[in-house]
Amino acid sequence: MGDSQYSFSLTTFSPSGKLVQIEHALTAVGSGQTSLGIKAANGVVIATEKKLPSILVDETSVQKIQLLTPNIGVVYSGMGPDFRVLVRKSRKQAEQYHRLYKEPIPVTQLVREVAAVMQEFTQSGGVRPFGVSLLVAGFDDNGPQLYQVDPSGSYFSWKASAMGKNVSNAKTFLEKRYTDDMELDDAVHTAILTLKEGFEGQISGKNIEIGIIGADKKFRVLTPAEIDDYLGEVE
Repeated sequence: MGDSQYSFSLTTFSPSGKLVQIEHALTAVGSGQTSLGIKAANGVVIATEKKLPSILVDETSVQKIQLLTPNIGVVYSGMGPDFRVLVRKSRKQAEQYHRLYKEPIPVTQLVREVAAVMQEFTQSGGVRPFGVSLLVAGFDDNGPQLYQVDPSGSYFSWKASAMGKNVSNAKTFLEKRYTDDMELDDAVHTAILTLKEGFEGQISGKNIEIGIIGADKKFRVLTPAEIDDYLGEVE
C-alpha cells in the first residue's frame, strides 16, 4: 500500500491525490448503525436503528435524532460523541442567526455552516475529521428538504438517502420504492420497511427511532408507541 506513510497525516495528500484520513472517517461511518431519510411531497422523515450495547442500558436516555431548531432535525451514522459536538455547534449557529435576523435559519444555510465546520477539521493540524455523516431534515419557505453531510465537508440535497451499515441494500430498496408524490405517512412506512431489510433481530418501537416534520414546520421525534402503531400498519 503506497499510501500507508500518508495515512497518519491529515493535511498531507498522498501521491494518488487522496487524504487517507477522510477515507478512514468514511469507513467509520460505514460501520455505524443504519440511518436513512426520505423527502415526501409534504414533509421529511428520518429514521435510524438504535441498538444499545447492553440490555441494561436505559433506552430512554439514548436519543440519536436531535432537534437543531424547531423546524430542523438531524440524525447520524458513526461516532456518537462526534455527533454531540456538531449538534452543539449547529444549535449555536442557528441561535446566532436567529438573534441577528429575527427569523429561523434556512435549512440550506444551517447545513452549509455544519459542512464548513466539518471541512475545517480536514485542513487543520492536530485535529482529526469527524467520524460521522449527518442527515439533516427540515421544512422552511422552500418546502421540505433533506441533506446529507459527510466527514469531508461535502453536502448534497437528496430525495432519499441512507448511510451506515447495509447502505447499499438500503439505497437499492429506496430507489425501488421512492416516488415523487409520496405522502408523509407512506414515507414513514417506506423508512420502516427499509430499516427492516437489514435489521438483525425483532424490530420494535424501542430499537428504532423516527423523526418527522410536516407542513406545520414542527420537527418531532415519534414516541415508541407511535412507532409500534406504524409497525402494525406495515405488517
